[in-house]
Amino acid sequence: MDGSFHQWFEKRGPKGCLMGMVDDATGTPLGRMGKQETIWAAAGVLRIWIEKYGVPLALYTDWKAVYAKEPSEQQKLRGEVPRTQFGQMCERLGIRIITANSPEAKGRVERNHGTHQDRLVKKLRRKKIQAYEAANEFLEKEYLPEHNRRFSCAAAAAGDDHRAKPSRVEMDEVFRLENERVIGNDWVVRYENRYFQVKRGGRQYAPAKSKVVVCEWEDGRLEIRYRGQKVAWEELAGKPQPPTAEKKKTRPYGGTPPTTSHPWKQSYREMTARRPPVAAGARTGPVVKRRGHF
Repeated sequence: MDGSFHQWFEKRGPKGCLMGMVDDATGTPLGRMGKQETIWAAAGVLRIWIEKYGVPLALYTDWKAVYAKEPSEQQKLRGEVPRTQFGQMCERLGIRIITANSPEAKGRVERNHGTHQDRLVKKLRRKKIQAYEAANEFLEKEYLPEHNRRFSCAAAAAGDDHRAKPSRVEMDEVFRLENERVIGNDWVVRYENRYFQVKRGGRQYAPAKSKVVVCEWEDGRLEIRYRGQKVAWEELAGKPQPPTAEKKKTRPYGGTPPTTSHPWKQSYREMTARRPPVAAGARTGPVVKRRGHF
């Protein structure tokens, strides 16, 4: 599997990316065109392949962040293998991802890119196609069937190692994004600058500060799951504000405002001027006895 960026519509339309898969045994290709080489573009091509041929055992890809990523030093020390969202989808299907370290390592799909950049561009020009939707319809109904009839070959060994395709419901559970989040003290989950108020109570109760999984599908549908079970929620219009407690207006002097003659209203000089004079030799404070003083 790989994506090929090219000016497929020449000057008639935008630059695009042809996401392609090629069977290593027969050279049978499958492709769909879109704007970028994204997770959903790769997942869409893989899903079409599964619906047509079954679940493959492995995918040979490059080191692009869509398919796989290098572990950090901390992950290497812990023995962790980082997984992308597409990698998680493949793991649910039992598909192994094999990464190539050079374009030459995945030469079959690269040679297919070269063929398509020549033949497909000319055929799109003859059809005057200039949009992704029309190009995908042409790929599915005309171009790829003709290409397979002319250039695909028989496998060296008999038999088919594709596994049976899952049901539509199972496929929907496979092709989704999963992101872990923590419920706040106010039972609000933040996801992609959106705020979801988790409803308390019910059969499946998610306590505050617990971890939940936000599931997102390509059509924008969302679910919040706690321990594998869906929880009820509603989206908030904006960021929730913390509650403000009402401050009680208390007066430490009993509720009556102090007069101008009150010590709180006077300066230090005024207070010292009104004190009576201290007689000579008089003590101004209590006598404090300390150990060792006589």
